[in-house]
Amino acid sequence: MLYSALKAVSVPVMHLLWRPRMEGREHVPAHGPAILASNHLSVLDSFFMPALVPRMVRFVAKKEYFTGNRLAAEWMRAMGAVEIDRENVTAAQDMLDAAVEVLKAGELFGIYPEGTRSPDGRLYRGKIGVAWLSLTTGAPIVPVAMLGTDKVLPPGASVPRLRRIGVRFGEPMTFTGDPGSARDRRRVTDEVMAAIQRLSGQEYVPRYGASVKGAGETGV
Repeated sequence: MLYSALKAVSVPVMHLLWRPRMEGREHVPAHGPAILASNHLSVLDSFFMPALVPRMVRFVAKKEYFTGNRLAAEWMRAMGAVEIDRENVTAAQDMLDAAVEVLKAGELFGIYPEGTRSPDGRLYRGKIGVAWLSLTTGAPIVPVAMLGTDKVLPPGASVPRLRRIGVRFGEPMTFTGDPGSARDRRRVTDEVMAAIQRLSGQEYVPRYGASVKGAGETGV
C-alpha cells in the first residue's frame, strides 16, 4: 500500500531531523472510530501528527492541493486526505459530512477545532463542528497538543527549520447530548479546548483565531 510505503520512508526522516517527543500515544484507540482534535500551529501539523500515530489519520484538505502540483496531489491522496472546496458556500457542512463517513467506516479523523492556524502561538476559541461530529457519531474525542511546530515552519516561511517538536495525546473523551442543541455543542467544544490547553500549556484566548487574523492583531 502506498500509504505504508510513504510512512515507512518519511517517519525515520522525521525522527532524524526533528526528534519528536511523544506522550500518551497509548490513548489513541487501536481500533474503531475516534476524532483527534488538535491545536494548530503550523501547516506541518498535518504531517507530523499522523506520522506518529500507528493508524491512518484522515484530514480534510482544500481542493487546490489536488489540482496543482501532481506530485503533491498524489501525496495528499496517498496520505488519506479528503478533498474539500473551501470556496463553496456549503464547505463547512461538506467537511462535516465527509468526516461522518470516515468515522462510520471505523477510521480516525483529524480536526483543528480552532479552524485556522494560531496567528501568535496562543490557543483560540474552538468552533462547534468537533462537538457536532462527536455527538452525531458517538465517536470519542482524543485531545492532541502539537508543540514547537510553529518554530519549524513559522507563518510565511517556506523552508522547514531543524527544531525539536513534541506531540501529546490526552485521554479519550466521550460526550452525551443533542447535536442539534447549540448549548450542547458549545459545552462539548469548550471542554475539548480546555483539555487541549492543559496538554499544550498555551495561553487561551476566548475569541476565534480567524477574527484576530482579520483584524491584524498579534497578541504581543
